[in-house]
Amino acid sequence: MSKSLRLLRRIKGGVHPPENKYLTEDKPIVKIEAPHRVIIPLQQHIGTPCKPIVKKGDEVRVGTVVGDVETFVSAPVHCSVSGKVVQVAPQPNPLGRDVLSVIVENDGAYNMDPSVVPLPRWEDMEPGEIRDAIRDAGMVGLGGATFPTHVKLTPPREYPIDTIILNGAECEPYLTSDYRLLLEETNLVLEGMRIIMKTVGAEKGIIAIEDNKPQALKKFRGIELGREISMVSLRTSYPQGAEKVLITNLLGREVPSGGLPMNVGVVVNNVGTAHAIARYFNSGLPLTERVVTVTGSVIDQPSNLLIPLGTSFEAAIEACGGFKQEPAKVIMGGPMMGLAQHSLQVPVIKGTSGILSLSQQEVDYEMPAEPLCIRCGRCVDACPMNLIPTYLAANANAGKWEELRRFNILDCIECGCCNYVCPTKNPIVQLVKTGKVELARLKQREESRREESASQAKGGKDGE
Repeated sequence: MSKSLRLLRRIKGGVHPPENKYLTEDKPIVKIEAPHRVIIPLQQHIGTPCKPIVKKGDEVRVGTVVGDVETFVSAPVHCSVSGKVVQVAPQPNPLGRDVLSVIVENDGAYNMDPSVVPLPRWEDMEPGEIRDAIRDAGMVGLGGATFPTHVKLTPPREYPIDTIILNGAECEPYLTSDYRLLLEETNLVLEGMRIIMKTVGAEKGIIAIEDNKPQALKKFRGIELGREISMVSLRTSYPQGAEKVLITNLLGREVPSGGLPMNVGVVVNNVGTAHAIARYFNSGLPLTERVVTVTGSVIDQPSNLLIPLGTSFEAAIEACGGFKQEPAKVIMGGPMMGLAQHSLQVPVIKGTSGILSLSQQEVDYEMPAEPLCIRCGRCVDACPMNLIPTYLAANANAGKWEELRRFNILDCIECGCCNYVCPTKNPIVQLVKTGKVELARLKQREESRREESASQAKGGKDGE
């Protein structure tokens, strides 16, 4: 039998919003077809955007590379249908900006690209070869962060990785796509974890699942995991699935301020990412589709769907019977960290874990005309990162950017716990996001000034 244990320790801070997973937790994954046109954005990852390597009129197939770039922190983008490229142009994106995209007219045949063939046995491959294959597949973190997976699996030599954590907490309300993968694709999820462990040379693996998923816990307790892998049942709490929270809770290690999990010898991967990696090695199919929870009170038939990337939100919702009533808000992701959408014509991308549609009654609350803090301290108690959210919000609102650094704004994971508990509905997370953007701009200006000064100094020496 597999090794398992129950972790009784609670996370610091956090909240307990209504889970609302009952809408889809018992709904098996159903694969749907793409609409007659798909929009494939050339940036579906953190890092450098891809450049198009196809043009209008080109014939493409499922798995054809349509965008790539040589930069290390990036990931290629593949076509999810077969057909003809009708346009390469900026298109609206669920992240809230226009992104250069490849628009393909779907011929409905789903012919596979010749490159889509099973890979050699990963057990016989070197770690570097596995990393290259993962990069070629366009793998990114499917929990929503979309960090290129091959980069995460290439830690510097000074940070050896001893533990892999497979994140199956799925603490965001409503979402059940990871849960269904744990139930329906158990063997592939486990194989993906083993591939990841070999790639970084980790001797220990932990599968972390919240205790509100008893069927998934039962499934993993009933299979042989091996001596190097254990399963942990976590107490349900939000944001239990945040990687820094997981690392502290599972291993007692604290990621340093401004640091990464690799700084404490850990790599955290999402269940969906592990599944996609194993599936790629078995079939040769790169990341061209993903499981998405389409849910909410106004959806006629909430479902877990396997959706070709580039499919519009509208088509995904229609596959669930459409709306029972007009939605007040449609969100990509969950209610805590998701992004509200202005259009249903935006495409499903690699980071789309859920499409949530809510009624007017569910979103009907009054925002303050100006940020308002009554110093109740609830946001401080709820913050899992030991920050003072109200100070971050106040300084961002006042434009005191350097103060934000002093209060460690970059450690904020934007989980939304502060917003959830705030009695005045102070838009803390929105202000924090603004502060991070401004700090990034300041850093870019400083780097540009330094480069300009260095260039001028070099020019002066050359002229002597």
